[in-house]
Formats: sequence, structure tokens, C-alpha cells
Amino acid sequence: MEMTELGNKRILLGITGGIAAYKSAELVRELQRQGADVQVIMTESACRFVTPMTMQALSGKPVFTDMWDSRLPNGMPHIELSRDRDIIVVAPATAGFIAKLVHGAANDLLSTLCLARECPLMVAPAMNRQMWENPATRRNIAQLHQDGIVVLGPDSGDQACGETGMGRMLEPVDLASSIAAWFQPKLLAGTQVLITAGPTFEPIDPVRGITNRSSGKMGYAVARAALESGAQVTLISGPVALEPPSSAQLVRVETARQMLDAVNAHLGSCDIFVGVAAVADFHVGNREQQKIKKDGGVPTLELVPNPDIIEAVARRSNPPFCVGFAAESENLEKNAEAKRRRKKLPLLAANLAQAAIGADDNELVLFDDDGVHRLAPASKLELARALIRHIAKLYRPRKTPVTA
Repeated sequence: MEMTELGNKRILLGITGGIAAYKSAELVRELQRQGADVQVIMTESACRFVTPMTMQALSGKPVFTDMWDSRLPNGMPHIELSRDRDIIVVAPATAGFIAKLVHGAANDLLSTLCLARECPLMVAPAMNRQMWENPATRRNIAQLHQDGIVVLGPDSGDQACGETGMGRMLEPVDLASSIAAWFQPKLLAGTQVLITAGPTFEPIDPVRGITNRSSGKMGYAVARAALESGAQVTLISGPVALEPPSSAQLVRVETARQMLDAVNAHLGSCDIFVGVAAVADFHVGNREQQKIKKDGGVPTLELVPNPDIIEAVARRSNPPFCVGFAAESENLEKNAEAKRRRKKLPLLAANLAQAAIGADDNELVLFDDDGVHRLAPASKLELARALIRHIAKLYRPRKTPVTA
């Protein structure tokens, strides 16, 4: 499914003179892939790393570099170029350009345009680790935050100078994701959201176990959507092969009982609990401490019921707003609504397991006290955003903290 997270958004991309400018070419493509209209502005120094022709070919628009560019009828590109834009993103933003922003210096097209803007501004710092750690840079970054400029990154890793540390620009896909997240409405600003995701793994012996085919994609999508909505997110995850959203507090667990312990440990400050994890119904009561050998005969497993995490949370005396998930193989509406009522949940999201497990797309049906709400088939992230919007409509803040 084609991504349109930035559909119809008009982005002015400023490129300054750092080695990370080569990543800006990929950023243009990623922003366009997500539906954005991209206009590129380059500083003179940026042109030493990548050419305007490259950026023009990628963006499909003329690239502007000169304060005195005569292609605009009124001769004022520093005014006109940002007036139809939804946001300005400077990536990479060098230490020198950040200092310009802080002090209001305006001696080229991009810095003057940023000073004269009427739209929001984002910067993606990119510099050597020592430049990033310099007290002057730290003061400048703090001032950017105070001035309402959004700072994306930087990241830590290998740098062009051969050193390793903080200061490298975020990868283009992460920048595009952060830009898309910024445009999402902040429906849950100020709330604490606790989410479980992925499968659990119940050991049989040191190398074998009982698990399921959950990929964790839906739970991780819900975590990202909650972050986009302005919430603070704690993500309790079973074993999955996914990168968690960078702003989420991640707690890794393996078994259902470990997941319950982690939920209980983080429930005190939780406003909304979303149980997306596919928790194993049973664990092995006679787990072996050594690997079971084939020549020992066919083993008999004693299965012991695992705690029902979502039900345990929902039945507290003053529970958070609880959202459950149900993966059914048949009779979806009947089974899902029965589960919601039995567990006393204000909201439950259900799907057909055979169509959803491991896939990037999904189809959800929401059940609440007002009835059934069908969400059209879409990517798991788009469905997660729709779910968050529905949660925001139903959620009412509790007056006292969670109690056992």
C-alpha cells in the first residue's frame, strides 16, 4: 500500500554545507514517497557537497540558492518561497547554521528565509561529536527549543571524520517519520499510555518453548500513533524483530508472567492501557532445566493457565482506560463483543487472525458501548492512528491514581 502520510503537505527543505547533505537526496525521495510537495533551498556551502541539479532532478522543482534570484517576479525569494509552505525543514543543519538561527543572522537566502518565515521550522543537526558537545552548541540547541524550533536528532554512530559519537544526522526515513508525526493532531497530549505488544514465549526447556506468530507490528504501530498524538508511551514488548519508536520507553520481556510484572510496575502513572500483545494462554508447569533428549521418549507437558493481563488491569478498583485486542478465527463480532463484556472493557479492537498476523496491512473492527465501528482496510499505522482517535473520543481522565 502506497504511503501518503504527508499527502498534500508542502515542505521547504533547506540544505546546509555538511557531509550529511548527501542524505538529503534520499530525504527528498522519502518525503515525496509519502505524498509531500518538496521545494529545495541550498546554501553556497551545500552546493560543494551535492549539486542543485541533483536536487532539482529529484524534487522536480527549480532549486534556489541566491538571495538575488530573478526567477521570482517580485525579486524577493526570501519572502515568497516560504509563504505557501506548511513547514521548513533544514537537514542537515550545521553548527554554524544553528548559530545563525539563534542570533537572527541573515546573510544568505536560507537564513534570511528562516528569519522571515510564517510557518514552523524544524532542524536536523549534523556535526562532529566534539562540535555537538561544545558548550556553545549546547546553549544554541537550548535556545532553539526555547524559540519553538523543533530539533530532530541528532543520532549517535560512525561519523565521516572516522570518530564515533553523538552528532550524526538522523537517517532520512527517520526524519520523514518524525515530520509526519509532527503533523498528527495532539489528541492525547499530557497522558501516559502503557502498551503491550508482540508474542510471549513460554519455555519448555532451555531451547524450546510455546509461542505464537504475532509479529508485534500492530502493537508497535499503536505505540507510534500514541506518541504522535502527544502521549508519553511505555511499550512492554515480547520477543520481536522490530525497531521500537525512538521516543517510547521500551521494556523487553519474554513470558506472560514477566509481562504482567512489567505492566504492574508501570501501571501507577498510566492513564490509558492498550493490551495489543498476543499473550500465551498457558505456560509449562513441568519445564525442564536441561534440553529434553529425543531418546528419552515423548515428553508430557503440564500446561498451567497464564494470568489474563488485560482482565487483571480492567478489574482494578480504579483502572486506567483499558483497550483490549482480540484476534479471532471465526464469528468475529459475536466472540469479540462477548470478550469485551466479560472483561469489562470500554473498548476492544478485533480482527481475523489469519488475515492480520505478520502482515503490514490489517482491518479492524472496534467494539464499545455505542456499538460496532468498522475501520476500512489500511496499513497498521493508519489503523493505529484511527484507533488513537477513537480512544481520544472515549477517554475521560481519572481523578485518582490507579490502585490495586
